[in-house]
Amino acid sequence: MGSLPPFLDLPANPKHRQQRQIDESTLLNLFKAQQNHLNYFFRHLDLSQALSFSQTLLNTTGTIFFSGVGKSGFVANKISQTLVSLGIRASFLNPVDALHGDIGALSSLDVLVLFSKSGNTDELLRLVPCARAKGAYLVSVTSVEGNSLASVCDMNVHLPLERELCPFDLAPVTSTAIQMVFGDTVAIALMGARNLTKEEYATNHPAGRIGKSLIFKVKDVMKKQNELPVCREGDLIMDQLVELTSKGCGCLLVVDPDHHLIGTFTDGDLRRTLKASGEAIFKLTVGEMCNRNPRTIGPDAMAVEAMKKMESPPSPVQFLPVIRDQNVLIGIITLHGLVSAGL
Repeated sequence: MGSLPPFLDLPANPKHRQQRQIDESTLLNLFKAQQNHLNYFFRHLDLSQALSFSQTLLNTTGTIFFSGVGKSGFVANKISQTLVSLGIRASFLNPVDALHGDIGALSSLDVLVLFSKSGNTDELLRLVPCARAKGAYLVSVTSVEGNSLASVCDMNVHLPLERELCPFDLAPVTSTAIQMVFGDTVAIALMGARNLTKEEYATNHPAGRIGKSLIFKVKDVMKKQNELPVCREGDLIMDQLVELTSKGCGCLLVVDPDHHLIGTFTDGDLRRTLKASGEAIFKLTVGEMCNRNPRTIGPDAMAVEAMKKMESPPSPVQFLPVIRDQNVLIGIITLHGLVSAGL
């Protein structure tokens, strides 16, 4: 039996295999080289082309479609999603699927942006006449001068490319980087021109922390009704221990018969009262020991404001009673509840 090829003749134990290394200076030089390639793009970008492109997207009354193949397709898809997140109608159109029915989404009101480093991508060139028949406005975004795609589109944006970082100048690692930088920068330009507010941005990101902090109000995350640990000021402290500990709020909310808030009594108050009073605690009422000037908040305040209020001096608290007009108790918001909501 012949010997194994060198690349298969490896030790059985991975620990005995020679570990490959990347030299720190080599990595640093690669980062510097990529920086230089990106700087070349910034120095040579035709700003008038970028501005015309941005204005075209800004004034589009239909949908902005993006398309591309391979790595350029990934970039095109990402940029379309960035615009969607900014409240701009945009979508990714797969060039192959488009020729099998998806082009039905295109109309004469739409813009189709085609990303291609070479500008000679067959799938995109086949898509052009079909998209033109639908009446869409066509824009090519390419990096090679005099390419086929640019000659058949209504507008071309040239993204200057010095070379790929790849030592063979083949792997698309610099060309895709400048595509992404260009697309996302234009997206932010559109965001500014449309006067998108922070609150509007948040409505498009309701599940994220930013969105929650700008959308959620106290009434959206507070406990209410049967979840509230309520008692009367004449109730004995020891008779309310179950209520104090069972609702997960760490406190009692002391109310009068009309549900006006009188004060609060916390588990910390219980410990301090027990230490100071000893057995006398069995005769003390909640009203005698409660805090009659607690921090409170209204139901329409932002939830993030409640968190700030809990953490404010002189000492942080774990909850805020929620009251409406005339100091009527309607809920409680807790730090644990805010954290659980993702704030």
